[in-house]
Amino acid sequence: MGIKQFFKNAFSDMKQSAKEQHEVDKANFEAAKAESKATWEEAKMSPKARQAKMSAERQEQIDAAKARTAAANERIEQAKNSK
Repeated sequence: MGIKQFFKNAFSDMKQSAKEQHEVDKANFEAAKAESKATWEEAKMSPKARQAKMSAERQEQIDAAKARTAAANERIEQAKNSK
């Protein structure tokens, strides 16, 4: 492979990489825009609706913590039984 072909391949690779990075940047920008709009819409919620949403989120967190605790206790029992 000559030097001319080397640079041709290198610039082709850089061009493809730049296109792919541009797609990633566009997707990230759209996601940030959507998240910002969601935050704005949540901020405009009525106090009762916001309270209900927060209550539901807290309950989900409690359920997740209980599931993690149960899994950890099961691992402890397995470790004790395998001795």
